[in-house]
Amino acid sequence: MIAFDLDGTLINSSRDLAESASDLVESYGAAPLSVPEVQAMVGDGASVLVARALASRQLPADTPGALARFLDIYDGRLLNNTVPYDGVAEVLALLLETGPLAVLTNKPLAPALRILDHLGLRGFFVEVIGGDSHFGRKPHPAGLQSLMRAGDVTVMVGDSPVDAQAAEAAGCGFVLAGYGPGAAKFDAPLPATMRVAHHARELAWLADTRTFDAARVPIVNR
Repeated sequence: MIAFDLDGTLINSSRDLAESASDLVESYGAAPLSVPEVQAMVGDGASVLVARALASRQLPADTPGALARFLDIYDGRLLNNTVPYDGVAEVLALLLETGPLAVLTNKPLAPALRILDHLGLRGFFVEVIGGDSHFGRKPHPAGLQSLMRAGDVTVMVGDSPVDAQAAEAAGCGFVLAGYGPGAAKFDAPLPATMRVAHHARELAWLADTRTFDAARVPIVNR
């Protein structure tokens, strides 16, 4: 089994997330947020994104009701601009022929499933685990460990340090989706031993390389 992150790995949701976070802070009287600003905040789940967005505009990070307000705003924008990365559907179809696939995301499950269904990607995956599950959010490895027990996961594909950290903690191989915005959170240069896909189509080589050495490289964050 191969486990995939969602945002920044399978789908480009940056604009919808950014505009939703911007609407949130503007609703409290603050200046809007840009897409690059919000991209740097994404990856650790909706509650962390909301706290970071508020704090960036000198608003209390624990503002009561802010998370629910953001989720409501985002629900209305969820599919305005979000699309799969070029080549994702073709690569998933190829990889599915060699074994089961799963999604492990820090996005809440309901919007994750809605996006996957709308974009025609849901059928590729035997399981989708959201960040609001009882496993907790990455980098906690519990969700990935559950997938490993269920289907012999050999690799986690993601664009963020939290994906790499979850893989390391679970003893699972890791491939960096270097085309995703979260890749900028890794220190440069990347370790020479880190496997990197610079385009989603490059993930096709996983069809021939399904067993990965469990040895980990250091996880480096900005």
